[in-house]
Amino acid sequence: MGITGIIGGSGLYDIQGLTATRWEKVASPFGEPSDALLFGELDGQPLVFLPRHGRGHRLSPSEINYRANIDALKRVGVDQLISVSAVGSLKEHLRPGIFILVDQYIDRTHGRENSFFGSGCVAHVSLAHPTCARLNQLIGNMAQEAGIETVVGGTYLAMEGPQFSTQAESELYRSWNCDVIGMTNMPEARLAREAEMCYASVAMVTDYDCWHPDHDNVSVSQIIRTLLDNAEKAKTLVRRAVPAFGRDENAASCACRFALEHAIITAPDARDPQLVQRLDAVAGRILNP
Repeated sequence: MGITGIIGGSGLYDIQGLTATRWEKVASPFGEPSDALLFGELDGQPLVFLPRHGRGHRLSPSEINYRANIDALKRVGVDQLISVSAVGSLKEHLRPGIFILVDQYIDRTHGRENSFFGSGCVAHVSLAHPTCARLNQLIGNMAQEAGIETVVGGTYLAMEGPQFSTQAESELYRSWNCDVIGMTNMPEARLAREAEMCYASVAMVTDYDCWHPDHDNVSVSQIIRTLLDNAEKAKTLVRRAVPAFGRDENAASCACRFALEHAIITAPDARDPQLVQRLDAVAGRILNP
């Protein structure tokens, strides 16, 4: 049985309905994760939850140790991961309150460690399709059953932050046909692929970005209200989706689970033993068969 991981962003700081819960700190050779991991069961299915910004929202998007987060989740057996995050909309029809199941990214972040691999062990994974189509379809079906307005497919513009974009930047991203804008899905999605995890991103629209003519008329209280409403819908979606994941007979053969199959190109006798040791969870299937 696989283990589902949930990374909760702004507004989603806990998972309702979990039983047999415990918080446990998990050490990573890549540094300190955002927080301890919350272990539990949801309708008999194992689940691990990580608050992306830490409990109390301590960390800005640029301060998150994305490598440690993904490594820690992989280390405890997570093989499919749902990322939940708040985003701004770059299109009129993607109104606040709508969920987008992202299937593409444009990465404008900088200065973040975006790979587990490097000098001494080089790997190149495919990111042509950076999220898991299987998970997106399952989550989309569960959202429809729950009456949560959800769009399957969309492009997420990942910006560095923590400041929001300028109006000129917002208009530029719209000209690139991006759908939503956020600060946390990169390098998270890249690292999940390197760790051979199935990864799905549930992007919850809280507001229109600053391109919209009504942007200045939206109050902070309205955005917070939408954020909290989105969080409740996300909890409902998780409660429905996780048991469905456990019933999916196609999980074990999903291509995401074999992303490293031909990706590591450094010859065995040229690999850095210390780096290989750090990769024991992420790439142990290949490096230590």
